[in-house]
Amino acid sequence: MSKYLVKHLSPEDFNNVIELGNKVHGDGYLDDSAISKILEQSQSNGYNASYVMYDKERLIGFRLSYAPGKWPLDKWCTPDEWPVQKDSVAYFKCNTIHPDYQGQGLGGQLLKTSITTLKQMGAKAGLSHIWMQSPGNASFKYFTKAGGQLIKTHARRWNQDPTIPDYICILCGKDCYCDASEMILVFK
Repeated sequence: MSKYLVKHLSPEDFNNVIELGNKVHGDGYLDDSAISKILEQSQSNGYNASYVMYDKERLIGFRLSYAPGKWPLDKWCTPDEWPVQKDSVAYFKCNTIHPDYQGQGLGGQLLKTSITTLKQMGAKAGLSHIWMQSPGNASFKYFTKAGGQLIKTHARRWNQDPTIPDYICILCGKDCYCDASEMILVFK
């Protein structure tokens, strides 16, 4: 049981999520339009798979997840290599923890909470594109520890991504060269 408040993402959280997301991932990573669309893609059959975590009034983390069938497969997805049918795969868009709170297992807690909801939606697995240049390769280590299986690594995944046209990577600037490992986590 966490000493922090975990609740479903709602419009009242948008400003805090945008601020923390852009602080951790880079300017332009999230904006009002993007977070509104993410919330819509998070919901299915009365469930919401995206969560926020607060320490009193301070947002300290969030997990953004798309319901199965509510996210588009793109050129960065290889469903022929997934161990489950694509219509039963959810998408883990983003897991973000404030730097002051990292290393405490909070990302794993948010992942487990989201998985519980995604299973209720009928998902059998969740896909993610893991940021391979994260400090200390923490993203890959975290998702592997959770049971994620590597499918394929995609070079320059976020370079000129039309879904985030104003994105400025915290490592690379406007011309992002970061790689993403397509990983799938089969739910037990």
